[in-house]
Amino acid sequence: MKALLDGFKAKITDGQSVIGPFMKTGDPAFVEAAGYAGFDFVILDREHGPVSIETMQNNVRAAMVAGALPIIRVPDSSESSIGKALDIGALGIQVPQVTNAKQAEAVIRKAKFYPEGERGVCRFVRAAQYSALERNEYFRQANQTLIILQLEGIEALENIDEIIRVPGIDILFVGPYDLSQSLGLPGQTSHPKVVEQMQFLVDKARQNNIVVGTFVDSPGDVQKWKQAGVQYISYAVDVGIFVEACRQIVDLNQN
Repeated sequence: MKALLDGFKAKITDGQSVIGPFMKTGDPAFVEAAGYAGFDFVILDREHGPVSIETMQNNVRAAMVAGALPIIRVPDSSESSIGKALDIGALGIQVPQVTNAKQAEAVIRKAKFYPEGERGVCRFVRAAQYSALERNEYFRQANQTLIILQLEGIEALENIDEIIRVPGIDILFVGPYDLSQSLGLPGQTSHPKVVEQMQFLVDKARQNNIVVGTFVDSPGDVQKWKQAGVQYISYAVDVGIFVEACRQIVDLNQN
């Protein structure tokens, strides 16, 4: 666990980019395969994905076996959702729809143990090796897990100056699709108005030494946003990647 998280942090601290997909699968074989393919991380999706917390723990195991950092996008910012994701061993949480500093501070409190937060304590969980890990070492390691906050709308844009002052944020993730909808341009992630606001958020975060992430679904956008300063690149979704690969095979047969 420690080596995987330390390696990830070393990359982004060094200014390198990292890349990984959102994953909606309930089959740990696909998560493991993504790790063997070379992805730095996987975002195991409990916001829009159908996977239960019981099933998700096997996806976390699969990611770690294959060397991909397991990050769980929680369905909401509740204490239960955050705590359970971390208890099953996620090395990072990605929290949707954060719009102000108060919400950001609440996430940190729920995700960190004392003195950084107020996370509920239970050592009989996978993250603590079911109590086999020495308790103080567990608390120390647990407070190193990544906190990724998603900024996805006009309210977050308006409150960005207060959000970036909240201590404990590792990555700010700009959600282009929800942002486009908030701007009255649903799905138009390449619209100049959407791109302008995304770049505004990227610049604000980087000026305050916070790593920035975003979602892309084309190779061209990978390079575009890397050049703009984005380091945490979420490339597409497992099911979409599979559909596209299948289409390419079908096209071969039709030509």
